Order: sequence, then C-alpha cells, then structure tokens
Amino acid sequence: MNLTCSKNDLLNGVITVLKAVSTRTTLPILECILLQATSEGFKLITNDLELGIESKVKATIIEPGTVALKAKMFSEIVKKLPENEVEIIVDENNFTTIKCEKSKFSISGQSGEDFLQLPSISKDKYIKISQLKLKEMIRQTIFSIAIEEIRPILTGELLEIKNNELNMVSLDVHRVSISKLDFNTEINDMMVVIPGKTLNEISKILDTDEEKDVMIYFTDKHILFELEDSIIVSRLLAGDFPKYEQFFSKDYDTLVKVNKQELLMSIDRAALISRESKKNPIKITIKNNSMIITSNTDLGNVYEEIDIEVEGKELEIAFNPKYFIDALKVIDDDYLYLQFTNSHSPCIIKQVDGDEYKYLIVPIRIRA
Repeated sequence: MNLTCSKNDLLNGVITVLKAVSTRTTLPILECILLQATSEGFKLITNDLELGIESKVKATIIEPGTVALKAKMFSEIVKKLPENEVEIIVDENNFTTIKCEKSKFSISGQSGEDFLQLPSISKDKYIKISQLKLKEMIRQTIFSIAIEEIRPILTGELLEIKNNELNMVSLDVHRVSISKLDFNTEINDMMVVIPGKTLNEISKILDTDEEKDVMIYFTDKHILFELEDSIIVSRLLAGDFPKYEQFFSKDYDTLVKVNKQELLMSIDRAALISRESKKNPIKITIKNNSMIITSNTDLGNVYEEIDIEVEGKELEIAFNPKYFIDALKVIDDDYLYLQFTNSHSPCIIKQVDGDEYKYLIVPIRIRA
C-alpha cells in the first residue's frame, strides 16, 4: 500500500474511528485501526463487535492495500505529525512507514485480512433526519439510561416511530425521559433499542449544521448511521422495552408553572447541602403561589423560595436533586409545567406549549 493525504484529514478520520476501538478484548486485532486503500478511496475502520465505524479520508492512492495498525500507537503518531502531507507505505510483511516532512516512523502492522469487517446492512428500511435534530434528541434523553446491566435493555434507548412521530425514550428505575419529533415517513410502528454507548459516540460525530442529514438504516439486529464521510454500525439490544406511556398520567392534583432557570439554580444550590443522596434529598413545598426548596443535613441547611403559578392542592414532596438537575439542564424553554398527584407519586415535567419532551421523576419518601 502506498498513499498520501493531509495530516488534518487523516487526524479527523482517526479521531472519528477511535470511538469503536476495543479496550478490553481477547482479540488483539480489535485493538487496531484498519487502513484500507482501494480504487474507491481510502478508509479507516474500527470494530469492537458492538460498535463499528468507517471513516473516509481524502487521499491519493498510489498503490492499493490494507494493514491493521495498533490504534493507540497510530493515533499518537498522527496527532504529533507536522501540519503537512503524510505518506503511508506498507510492504509485503505489513511493515508500515509513515512520513511527514522530516519525520519518519516505521512500525509493524498486521494483515488487513485478519480484521473483522463491519456487518453488511441491508438498506431496504430507512429514515432520514437532520443531524442537528438527532443530536438534540439524544442530548435530551441520554442521561437517564440505566448504568447497571441488571436489565440490559435499560442500558439502551428506545427509538420508536408511530403515528407520524419519532420518539426517543430512556429510563431507569428513578426516571423516564422522552423526546418527540413530528415525523412523516413510510415506516410506521417500528421500535428498536440502541445501546447507550452507540448514541453517546454518535452524538459526538453528528454535525450541528441544520442542512446536514443522516440516513439511518434498520435490520432486526443492527442499525446503521450514514453520514457524509462516516458510517457507524451498531448491534441493537434484544428484549422488550418497558411500556413507558403507562407511567405518564394525565390526571393531577397540583400543576405548577415555573421559570426553568430559577428552578434549576435553586435546586443546584440546594444540592450543595443535600449531597445528592437518598438519605439527604431536597424537599419541595408548594403553597400560596410559592415553591419552597429546603435541605437539612449534618452539613447544614438551605432555604430557597421561588414565585410560581399554582393550580390545585398544596403539596410537600422530596426528590434526589440530581434527577431534577439532569432534566432541567437539557430543557431550553423559559417556563415549564410540573405536574403532581401526591407526595408519593412521580413528578412529570412537560412543556407549557407543545409536547416535544416529557420527563418523569420518582420521589423519595419523606420520613414522618
């Protein structure tokens, strides 16, 4: 193999594919980046068996070929090269020479034929969505996936298409997050569960340009995201995702309209005392068009008061402040509704106008 490319193009490709390099594996080849030069162009590929990424790099191909190089070593070399043209030469023994200006590295590689290629994905079933919108939907929900793998299905996020809506849903035992988008497509009544790791990495690659789209292809076991210069393939999680809609009641005894930023800052300050633990929650008291937020611990106590609009009964309820903070940080609206039934039932956070997001937070029982 023999090719030349710019250092910056090569580095961008390397940074993209590093997200799918395996760090814990019994297969050394999965610790590598595959360099593949063909008549169709130059690609970098990584695959950790759950997530695979392919990135195109602009290059002049002098001689086609493939080689697998240790990702850590190759990436560090590329990062430190001068800002100029890079030449990569691979001999018949996979010995790889990397030249840039007066810098020259010679490292051993492995046969590209031993590398595990990305699974072939049928492109019969697909949708197209703005990269920016998908990035936002992930940001609005990714924080509430389950970390522990007691129920593996909860370590992923539901992508659901039905009734001309695209929904992304995540939940653990303490909360539920939903982001909705009006979405006209020929596909309907489709549900897949995407690993949280995949969505975290996808969100880093997605562009913030409203004009750029991403194609998403589905099979029974895999999902493929196709961007302008990159392809990301991920396995899907198997199992039944909880019927999340049943957790959201339309009935309430107390409805609060509150300024989002005031609420976020007040809870954030109260969390300094609460230690964000179940033993030391924040307590919210609603009465007389005021929301009083308090926390009392062995470290001290805090008192916050916010003016609100209230419909319904007075209420006293307690929460882990982290769950509120996580949700409020990803809401862009100035005002929002908090919906309560009683001190033992979840709080529902929703839009004042619209239905683009909903969050549910389970309270902590207050000791008498």
